Amino acid sequence: MMRLRGGATATAVVMFAVAGCTEQTTGTDGPRGTAGGGGAALTAAQSLPVKGRAPRTGYDRDRFGSPWADTDSNSCGTRDDILKRDLDDVEFADGDCEVASGALDPDPYSGKDVAFVRGRSQVDIDHVVALSDAWQKGARQWDPGKRIAFANDPLNLVAVDAGTNRAKGDGDTATWLPPNRSYRCTYVAAQVAVKKKYGLWVTSAEKSAMTGVLADCPGQRLPTGGNPTQAPPRFHAD
Repeated sequence: MMRLRGGATATAVVMFAVAGCTEQTTGTDGPRGTAGGGGAALTAAQSLPVKGRAPRTGYDRDRFGSPWADTDSNSCGTRDDILKRDLDDVEFADGDCEVASGALDPDPYSGKDVAFVRGRSQVDIDHVVALSDAWQKGARQWDPGKRIAFANDPLNLVAVDAGTNRAKGDGDTATWLPPNRSYRCTYVAAQVAVKKKYGLWVTSAEKSAMTGVLADCPGQRLPTGGNPTQAPPRFHAD
């Protein structure tokens, strides 16, 4: 096996306390990499449009294309891309694409250390803004290429503890926050960034919850980057 210590990217971990919240930079182009120049997350949250939640009618995972499509054309599936970005002590099954093992040290959602072993995984790749939530707040009207891009955008993806992620379900900020309180500002900033990038709306309860969290960390930056908002035309969705 090929081993990479400290994760696939040799980026520093920068942590500082802001009114009880912690901003973390671990990796790039995703919700764990939040030190970009995207402006204040609180200001961005306040600018999000507010509407009611649309019906879930018609939602299906297939509407967002095949899971973990290689939309960035780097010959690795999206899942392995995120594992390489977010895990420490990565070992590859073959070459430098298929991740065989590693560790979340710590898992951002729970704050505990979680081991990843392929085939016996305790690690999920979470859509920070759930696909079903996006469907009910604008994605239903998108063309398939935009939905495929959304489902595979590193800005909207993070490796987390599987049990904690499954407790989240398709909740938004108004209904679920990570048990690890020190990650909540980073998490909500990521949701705001994704919704702003893709033009999704929020409910009034959701916006109130977002601004409530971010008011306690007004220096929290908005993460930036990720993939284009249209997948290459070779990808298709139902």
